Amino acid sequence: MPDTSPRRHHEIVIVGGGFSGLGTAIALRKAGFDDLLIVDDGDGPGGTWQWNTYPGVAVDIPSFSYQFSFAQRSTWSRSYAPGRELRAYAEQIVEEYGLAPHLQFGTRVHGALFDASSARWSVSTSAGEVTARWLIHAGGPLSQPKLPDIEGIDTFEGATMHTSRWKHDVSLAGKRVGVIGTGATAVQVVPEIAPEVDHLAVFQRTPIWCLPKPDFPLGRVGRACLDTVPGVRQIARLASQAFVEATFPVLAHFHKWVPATAALQVAARRYIAAQVRDPATRDALTPTYALGCKRPSFHNSYLSTFNRDNVSLQTASIEAITPGGIRTSDGVQHELDVLVLATGFKVTDRDALPTYPLTSADGTDLAEHWETERFHTYQGVATAGFPNFFTVFGPYGYNGASFFTLVENSAAHIVRVLTEARRRRATFAEVTSAAQEQYMSAILARRSWQVFTDPTCAGANSYYFTRNGDVPFRASTTPEAAWRSRRFPLADYAFGGRAG
Repeated sequence: MPDTSPRRHHEIVIVGGGFSGLGTAIALRKAGFDDLLIVDDGDGPGGTWQWNTYPGVAVDIPSFSYQFSFAQRSTWSRSYAPGRELRAYAEQIVEEYGLAPHLQFGTRVHGALFDASSARWSVSTSAGEVTARWLIHAGGPLSQPKLPDIEGIDTFEGATMHTSRWKHDVSLAGKRVGVIGTGATAVQVVPEIAPEVDHLAVFQRTPIWCLPKPDFPLGRVGRACLDTVPGVRQIARLASQAFVEATFPVLAHFHKWVPATAALQVAARRYIAAQVRDPATRDALTPTYALGCKRPSFHNSYLSTFNRDNVSLQTASIEAITPGGIRTSDGVQHELDVLVLATGFKVTDRDALPTYPLTSADGTDLAEHWETERFHTYQGVATAGFPNFFTVFGPYGYNGASFFTLVENSAAHIVRVLTEARRRRATFAEVTSAAQEQYMSAILARRSWQVFTDPTCAGANSYYFTRNGDVPFRASTTPEAAWRSRRFPLADYAFGGRAG
């Protein structure tokens, strides 16, 4: 009788069909690895850009940097592309690089278990079980919504939606709308919906540093220049990369040596003063923590939206959500028709990295291991004790520059390990504890250089910080990270077994 069970085997299984998974798959296929499966619980490619469709969704770094270096486009409508164009870009990548046969959507991973005897991962999914020699977690940090822990949240009788699961069938026209949160997502949503609602109440726990955004339409002439004029695309890319590098990696990780934060904060305060008319509102929108403690945002109309008569900023803490709205600590009941949760994502939460139980052969769960021992990896890609497993966006791998740069660096690292394993005909590869400790020691030695050590960061309520107070960024410039991802000693990995 033929085997009709759903169990299958692939040399490589990639969890996540966003740009992390797509970029890694492309790198692997270029290196000759074709037996791979990409699973994703969405209904199309793009990850974050598939899930996030809220009004105003757009990239917050220039489009010239927010793309793969090997698949640059000149078709962006603006210098900061809207979300729909990123979704289209993901679809184009799938078609251009022939990834469709490797993609399986509508499939959520429930767990993964490593079997030492076969040197394979057994991956349990909503579509059945699949085994893999190599397992790669390519889930991004901005896909799993984080719901607020507020009393009565399930009792609200109006429409409720998280920004990453926007309900487009819910009309906001003429409604009383409440937005909880003032992070990067709210900065984009608030200006978009304010003109159509009857009243918009924005509930702020911690203000965000908001800076002007050099966002402009590229137009037909601009796109034509990128396509036809020699050197223009390269210059645009170089300028964009330099801007991104200067506005986060350099300032955040080398704060001790490049103390430009104070000057930027002066400029940011002047921008707030120029945008917001009411002094009390202006003060409430001005952070008291150092710029960089929390992810800053760039927008040209967020702050000025609070000048509108139908928009109010609420800074009293939320006491409870009631059937009719929100009750704040000052005793005020805010009547609402729609509740929008701009409360961010699970980034360093236990069930976020990864989003499923991942268990080594000795029964150690990765999330529990990291929670007990604190985050640690080797270049954000591998973790000692978890062989044949890699992460694209692991702790201490991302330096805060373009996400696409991280993907290409992590993919290059993974390809280098798997190519060596194939050369040796090895069925087992694991980073050594010594190499991991050496990497972590070098990265953590730079903590005193970072802005995150500023004492004012304690009041930032930043998702950068874990519950232990760690900030699992890679304290590095982008060129250094790129170099080390491609030049690390292969002796940092132990290879074993032998393919039959």
